[in-house]
Amino acid sequence: MAGILWSMIGIGIRMIESANVWQILLYRSLSLIIFLFIVLIITTKKNPFILIYQSKTPVFIAAIGLFIAYSGGIYAVQNTSVANAMLLFASAPLITSILGYYFLKEKVSLHTLLSILIAFSGIILMFLDSFGNNSINGSISGIISAFGFSIFTVSLRWGKQNNMLPSVFLSGLLAIFLTIIICKFQNVNLILTKNDAIFALFLGVFQVGLGLILYTIGSKTVPAAELTLLSLCEVLLAPLWVWLFLGESASKLTFIGGFILLIAITFNSLISIMKRKRI
Repeated sequence: MAGILWSMIGIGIRMIESANVWQILLYRSLSLIIFLFIVLIITTKKNPFILIYQSKTPVFIAAIGLFIAYSGGIYAVQNTSVANAMLLFASAPLITSILGYYFLKEKVSLHTLLSILIAFSGIILMFLDSFGNNSINGSISGIISAFGFSIFTVSLRWGKQNNMLPSVFLSGLLAIFLTIIICKFQNVNLILTKNDAIFALFLGVFQVGLGLILYTIGSKTVPAAELTLLSLCEVLLAPLWVWLFLGESASKLTFIGGFILLIAITFNSLISIMKRKRI
């Protein structure tokens, strides 16, 4: 369910006419923290700011990871095709498995290592498609976003015994604070057009906020690498939405690289499921 909601990022960003990455992130974060403030008050009966004050290290690291994922994700969608951005986001499960091994001691099996090698070849193909045009920065941002999301996921697993929703709330506060500074430094107007503001605010509640709540709930019982695998319907659906409604497609090399990447992820997922069934 989280993946389905997140898949709306492509069409949401495309509907924004003139706002840049930091303006979008600012308004999206504003609606996100208002939404989460209400959710946390209802579910915990406590002030979210007090929850943050009482939080432990995983919450703060998760918030930083999310900010990286937010920034890289919006910039990637704005500067390359949605298909290319989404397929690069799909490297998150493999990055997560490596981080989970080093920081959580969650074992990385031989088939996962093989999947990482296969996926890396697909990512290289997609980067080759970006060289020589303006989309290379978008491709790099896609990988950075995947890395940030992996940090978030591993932190969720690290703090699974605690309420980790404050990390999402804190990420919104962090994003607002930093984006205001960046916008002022770049002399960018903080006031958006009505159209851009509506879409950015909508993304904060429905595309990000509700999706992250569902994902955080799932992190209580699902291993880090599998969490990101389950959310990968985002990768398949996001390019579909922009193709159906906006007519946007991607190059052949992007689809070939993405197909290799998805084969690696599917292979890793199926082997993991078969092993669990035998156990």
